[in-house]
Amino acid sequence: MQRILIIDDHPIFRHAMVTILGKKFPDSQTIEANSLSEALEVLEADAAFDLVMLDLNMPETCGLNGLLEIRNQHPNLPVVIISAETEKHNILQTISYGAVGFISKSSKIEEIATSVESIFEGNVCLPSEILRTSSTRNRVKKEDAISLDQIRSLTRKELAVLKYLTQGLANKVIAYELNISETTVKSHVSSILKKLGASNRVKVVASAANIDFNQYVFN
Repeated sequence: MQRILIIDDHPIFRHAMVTILGKKFPDSQTIEANSLSEALEVLEADAAFDLVMLDLNMPETCGLNGLLEIRNQHPNLPVVIISAETEKHNILQTISYGAVGFISKSSKIEEIATSVESIFEGNVCLPSEILRTSSTRNRVKKEDAISLDQIRSLTRKELAVLKYLTQGLANKVIAYELNISETTVKSHVSSILKKLGASNRVKVVASAANIDFNQYVFN
């Protein structure tokens, strides 16, 4: 049974999320908090949640402050941002500050449910347009780009997995595309993170913007 804490100051939106999650995960337990302070009280009493869904902008908190406070007090608690924020840099910054994903409030119901499911499967979730956009690629600093030596350290199969990671695909989809098991994909992802010195897959995706995958043979 998944336990989920929803932190949002709009009761209608919280109700919508409870409905969406209840249909997708019938055995889940959903707790609501209408402010960061109320959420911290809930977590102080019982922090055994599988996921926290946090709105970025509420009356008593703004931007990344809420995320930072939860991460500081409960560093092992997975937090996904669900927000109307559209600025790509700000969305990517939530991942840099420890969020396990970002879900847009404008997403369709099934997209929200699928995103949460992907997070429960261990994936970092971002809107596909964020991972694929050229403007995101242009923000990658030269010193953060993956070096040629690092690329050469990857096996052909790992490079193929990395290619699909940059397209925002979940492990299950990558497994299907490469005709391998999902467990094998997870193993390749772990190896990629280690070889490239990245703490999570989103940072790998951002760093891989300089790679022209068309020049590589994967089979």
